[in-house]
Amino acid sequence: MCTHVASMTRQSSSSSTSQMKQPIARAIGVQLAPAQLLSCLLSLWQRPWAQGNNGAERVSDAGPGGVVGGADDERQALLMPPPFPVLCIAASENLLNQKYLFGLCWCSLALLESDFSSTAPPYEDGYHHQQHAEAQHSDAAIPFLGHGEEANSGFYPQRGMSTSPNPYQQSHNAASPGPLSVSDSMNDGMTRYSLQDTGAAIFPGGQDPNMGLHRRSGISTPASETPSDAWQQRNAPASGLRRYATRKIKLVQGSVLSVDYPVPSAIQNAIQREYRESEEGFPEEFSHLRYTAATCDPDEFTLRNGYNLRPAMYNRHTELLIAITYYNEDKVLTARTLHGVMQNIRDIVNLKKSEFWNKGGPAWQKIVCTLVFDGIDPCDKNTLDMLATVGIYQDGIMKRSVDGRETVAHIFEYTTQLSVTSNQQLIRPQGNESTNLPPVQMIFCLKQKNSKKINSHRWLFNGFSRILNPEVVILIDAGTKPGKKSLLALWESFYNDKNLGGSCGEIHAMLGKGWKNLMNPLVAAQNFEYKISNILDKPLESAFGYVSVLPGAFSAYRYRAIMGRPLEQYFHGDHTLSKQLGKKGIEGMNIFKKNMFLAEDRILCFELVAKAGFKWHLTYVKASKGETDVPEGAAEFISQRRRWLNGSFAASLYAMMHFGRIYKSGHNIIRLFFLHIQMTYNFAGLVMTWFSLASFWLTTSVIMDLVGTPSDANKDKGWPFGNDASPIVNNFLKYGYVFFLMLQFILALGNRPKGSRLAYTLSFIYFSIVQCYILVLSFYLVKNAFTGGTLDFDMSKGIGAFLKSFFSSSGAGIVLIALVSTYGIYFIASFLYMDPWHMFTSSWAYFGGMTCSINILMVYAFCNWHDVSWGTKGSDKSEALPEAKTAKDDGKSNFIEEVDKPQADIDSQFEATVKRALAPFENPEEGDEKSMDDSYKAFRTNLVLLWIFSNLLVVLCITATGIDRFCLTNTSTTRTANYFSAILWTTAGLSIFRFIGSLWFLGKSGILCCVSRR
Repeated sequence: MCTHVASMTRQSSSSSTSQMKQPIARAIGVQLAPAQLLSCLLSLWQRPWAQGNNGAERVSDAGPGGVVGGADDERQALLMPPPFPVLCIAASENLLNQKYLFGLCWCSLALLESDFSSTAPPYEDGYHHQQHAEAQHSDAAIPFLGHGEEANSGFYPQRGMSTSPNPYQQSHNAASPGPLSVSDSMNDGMTRYSLQDTGAAIFPGGQDPNMGLHRRSGISTPASETPSDAWQQRNAPASGLRRYATRKIKLVQGSVLSVDYPVPSAIQNAIQREYRESEEGFPEEFSHLRYTAATCDPDEFTLRNGYNLRPAMYNRHTELLIAITYYNEDKVLTARTLHGVMQNIRDIVNLKKSEFWNKGGPAWQKIVCTLVFDGIDPCDKNTLDMLATVGIYQDGIMKRSVDGRETVAHIFEYTTQLSVTSNQQLIRPQGNESTNLPPVQMIFCLKQKNSKKINSHRWLFNGFSRILNPEVVILIDAGTKPGKKSLLALWESFYNDKNLGGSCGEIHAMLGKGWKNLMNPLVAAQNFEYKISNILDKPLESAFGYVSVLPGAFSAYRYRAIMGRPLEQYFHGDHTLSKQLGKKGIEGMNIFKKNMFLAEDRILCFELVAKAGFKWHLTYVKASKGETDVPEGAAEFISQRRRWLNGSFAASLYAMMHFGRIYKSGHNIIRLFFLHIQMTYNFAGLVMTWFSLASFWLTTSVIMDLVGTPSDANKDKGWPFGNDASPIVNNFLKYGYVFFLMLQFILALGNRPKGSRLAYTLSFIYFSIVQCYILVLSFYLVKNAFTGGTLDFDMSKGIGAFLKSFFSSSGAGIVLIALVSTYGIYFIASFLYMDPWHMFTSSWAYFGGMTCSINILMVYAFCNWHDVSWGTKGSDKSEALPEAKTAKDDGKSNFIEEVDKPQADIDSQFEATVKRALAPFENPEEGDEKSMDDSYKAFRTNLVLLWIFSNLLVVLCITATGIDRFCLTNTSTTRTANYFSAILWTTAGLSIFRFIGSLWFLGKSGILCCVSRR
């Protein structure tokens, strides 16, 4: 009989509540006798009450009665029937008369009925919301989530807790479970929550935190499943018996799906009361997550086509748009970046004497943070759990397609005050402390397919920015942590210079606790490289007004400055536009232009400075700092530099070939003059780079011969191994140098770095040993010049005699100038910028590995010139998402039917999400990358042959004795000395030029710091 009633309920699931009351009442009052009713009630008690979409049991065995949180959790009234012993006692004492039994059965069947179908008045935005029975949303059903001083320890508070109404209570007549328990309070005033604290609150009595975890999430996940598999199950379309109510959602303009979903109670009530109950605010901003399934190209994401974003809907002016681009970084790197951004937003909001941020509304409403994930397939699913913990993502709501139109991007919007640190600690506000994180308007764009970083920027600039119209857009790569007030410093550079089009901050390597990462020579060398670039190169280019590259990992642009041609040229590298652009698209480009778009940020910088009719310039902001992780292994380091070197080489040639467009810009004559000087400097650097292979070999040979081979004329002794052994050792090192150099070409043309780790590691070690040996010989050569009588200090012969001896063929004076102008300038400039520590901790690795940058990195880059892949691939994970199919109502409007989960289920699934997000991080094993593309190997071969032939020709012309009669000089020794002198003088000249530019920038920055506004 119970089965009959249950089947009647399922058959009536599509009807309304009013339509179902009469059949059920008739079934209870007419067809069932009291004994049958009791039997039916007992059978109903035994059914699996709490089932997810796939029929898996939802309740946990962790607490008494199978309810998460224990017997004191008042949500038992929703999840479980009365205990079986109570029914037995009631029956035995004849307390269940026929009338009372009818009522009890009716309550049980009404609870069943609410699991299937009900209706409610439509929302103001046009779609119908079919909610559950009122009993499920009463204050007694779900306890209130305390906040601040009212918060109780534990995930859910105890009974009898006093409550006060909030916007969510007023609109839903419900309150919700309490916050996570406090773990510790750090010196920055923010309260942190760890997995252990959360687990102790969710599982009282010290029970196993893993017990029932997957059942609570609605998915039964075996321990052997990967996070990706579990994610697919959580987002798979519902199957089996449908237990949730549904609602009708009207599509915007008949085609755009945009839905508000309630966020877990612990998230919405973590928002400070002053924001939740603000009269000028929007309650759904903190209580609901807005999801939009974008089925269009980024260029078509417009108001005209029915798409919109919350900040624009609320008529807020967006001054600063912060964009975090993501590919496949883990949750630690993503949390590091996101938490750093939220801390920087707090620095801006807490400004007391600002001339701008404190006017025209709260500062936090002028800032929007956007996360753009490049595809479902490559993204780390644990990162999605971390985002769900702070409220900007939910499982199970994404749609693979809308009425047959494939979804291109899944867009989530929510304003949150929660954050997760890189060591998996949850941050929430406490009281009204100034250290609390302010509300942050979040836009999370999860692209359905992997389509490269340029496409992510197209969503940012052509999609979101067109609607929000920000003044400044800051670009940050996932994994880069902005320093304190770094984003404010970037924004201030635009606020104080109306002609500034772009800026960048200082990027430095992540050194670890106690700088332990500097024990790795590769990390130390990269740290030194970053520091010297930020002390000499970036200030020099900033002094001219054209920074050749604003790194996409940490840079900012004025949005109206890059609109038009700069963005048009920049987006020619987007693969999704290849068919539309034809020959101008990435698929129609030659191999040179394709390599150019490996360094697309350099193209954007040049196009911005050369923009016709404008005088935009670029600058470097020393006060803005960003910390990023760097490769720690040889294979990863080589692969990274391959893209950097090839892209920068091609982009530099592009800028030189199109330099004439500068004359169409609005720059004044002084700026144009200095831009010409800078272009000359860049050309000289490019020539030096091209012939660096020959230069390093000749420098190594010359210094070995000068010191190690004894000279009969000057009666010098071979050093350091004596007259007999020194030449032998030097020749052995030379042969080894040539052998390992040839090995680099063989490895680069036929092997991947990850497949030849040992060979590349040995190559790094050998070239570093040779470079250190050359440095020792160089210092000995200088020392011997001052003590061995090589230099003539007798001033009675005149200054000419001293200069003649100083610049003699021995080369000691020139070597001294080169050493001082290089290493000496490094020390002086570092101390002037009050940042000298890298000279003592990292210089040894950089100086020892200088040869490797040419003999290993550049050889591999040029030998793989044909490889322009970024690892683009399709998305198989999106197939797990459900589809949204439309229907027409009586008014002929398109709508879809959407599952409407009760708040209790949302909160229960959130518990499992928090535990996954705050779980300790484990490094996954790296898989093999796909093989290289073979289509451009012919061009690669010609380029490498030209490079080798030109460098070999230089070496032969300088050292070969057979061509003496064809040269102006008679001996190869003289030519070698002259070439060696030219190399050293050029190196010294370029270093001094960089130093002068660095001094100019330092003085200019000091003056501007005194007069800048905030």
